[in-house]
Amino acid sequence: MKRIYSITAVLFFACIIIAGEVRGQGCMEAKSEEGVSVAGFFQVQPQYLEGTPDEFTFAFKRVRFALLGNIPYDVSYYAAFEFSPFVLGGKTPCVLDGYVTFSRFAPYGKITMGQFKSPFSLELNTSCAGLHTINRSKVVKKLASPGRDLGMIIGGKHDKLFSYNLGLMNGTGMGKKDNNKAKDIVGRIIVSPLELLSVGGSFRHGKVDADEEDEKIRAGGEVELKYSDFLVQGEYIYGKNVIGKDTTEQNGFYVQGMYMTQWKVQPVIKYESWDPNMNSEDNKEQVITFGANWFINDWTRLQLNYLHCTEELETDNNQILMQIQVKF
Repeated sequence: MKRIYSITAVLFFACIIIAGEVRGQGCMEAKSEEGVSVAGFFQVQPQYLEGTPDEFTFAFKRVRFALLGNIPYDVSYYAAFEFSPFVLGGKTPCVLDGYVTFSRFAPYGKITMGQFKSPFSLELNTSCAGLHTINRSKVVKKLASPGRDLGMIIGGKHDKLFSYNLGLMNGTGMGKKDNNKAKDIVGRIIVSPLELLSVGGSFRHGKVDADEEDEKIRAGGEVELKYSDFLVQGEYIYGKNVIGKDTTEQNGFYVQGMYMTQWKVQPVIKYESWDPNMNSEDNKEQVITFGANWFINDWTRLQLNYLHCTEELETDNNQILMQIQVKF
């Protein structure tokens, strides 16, 4: 473990020399350079879930508010709250994000401390209000967790060519103290050799639970290609848990493509694969999502998704989802 912390320190000082401004870990941006801004969004969702007791139902996917702003000089803050009773097991309202950023070293980098999204995965770090499909991919939900965590991030970028985030985190998730002496080391690097192409990688190393001998390893790669009104994204994530003498390996990926038409309607198609145990047969899952996003105006978007789900052991679990989103 001491060796890992030493490597982390070396990476930090190497990156801080070439890095610029850090990517924010919040879903919303400040509306002014000074003072307090209020932002948020609502997501209302009618849904049909085949094979469930409540096949057709209505829900508030998210009801989210944020307070954010800057304090002269070099300090900014962000706090986001979730109010929907349909998420997080109904344990709402709650604080999703709450952090302070110190930017004295800009443009070389920024330091952020508090609770925020883990710097891992392209789709995880896409705002909930900016997802191209209504749901995140299963591999991201399973292997990029905890999605939010407590800790510290050092990050930055060099123009549009290079960006990084390197974090030291509890590894136990939002609103929870650490349950062991170790910390999770999490990081994400993105390189854009061409204006239309970005490639990146993520990693995470930490403990599964309070047992110091157990460990979890996560590694992922991502690519994004944007040309005119076309956008293609793909991501692969590998996970390994070592608990005592038992080792479990998991992996999965998704690929999605979309095109923005002149009518502000964006057709989307997405293929995803998830393998919860690479050492077992007959447990892979695939989902094909056919969707469309209608950008009614700058603040309102309507999404429609049909999810065709297939497994090695057939079950009836296809889904039809609709979501109306309003931002303010």
